[in-house]
Amino acid sequence: MKHTLTTLAATVFSVAGAQAANDYDGALTDLANSTISAWVTDPVVLGAIRSQNASTADLTEHEIIALDATWRQQTVAGGDLIDSVLSNDLSKHLKEIHMQGAGRYTEIFVTDIRGLNVGQSSVTSDYWQGDEDKWQVPHETSGIHIGEVEFDESSQAYQSQVSVPIMDDGSFVGVITVGVNIEMLASAN
Repeated sequence: MKHTLTTLAATVFSVAGAQAANDYDGALTDLANSTISAWVTDPVVLGAIRSQNASTADLTEHEIIALDATWRQQTVAGGDLIDSVLSNDLSKHLKEIHMQGAGRYTEIFVTDIRGLNVGQSSVTSDYWQGDEDKWQVPHETSGIHIGEVEFDESSQAYQSQVSVPIMDDGSFVGVITVGVNIEMLASAN
């Protein structure tokens, strides 16, 4: 019965999805401009991005696509690439923020200037975010990107992803993306 209700709720919600997303834009923008914008100036975030940007600067598009394919394979069986990202200091820091959110955030991840994962609170489905709006919009506009409200199977919650550009001395260096549980949005600030 619970699965049937969840499926029914997902169906009803998806029909009203575009309108529902608009209903949360103001609160998500406020969250981006307050809480999330404070995270992007954190020395742990900036230090990790600076380091990775230096090490990935010469990667070709072919190498990036190969890394992304490796990551996708490792999401099933595990591996060195995922382990190296999940065990770094930034990921530990993001996991702590995620836990302190008490369910308000479904995920938090930071990408570099190329759109590659630098750190994350949990495993993402892919390594390269640079081909997605959540990275492209902040990169191209230096503005916030708010994704559609969707049902997230892993967290069993309706979420929207909020992406904020990360700037270092006025230059774009990466993006932070936060999955926000919209049912707990009022307590997210």
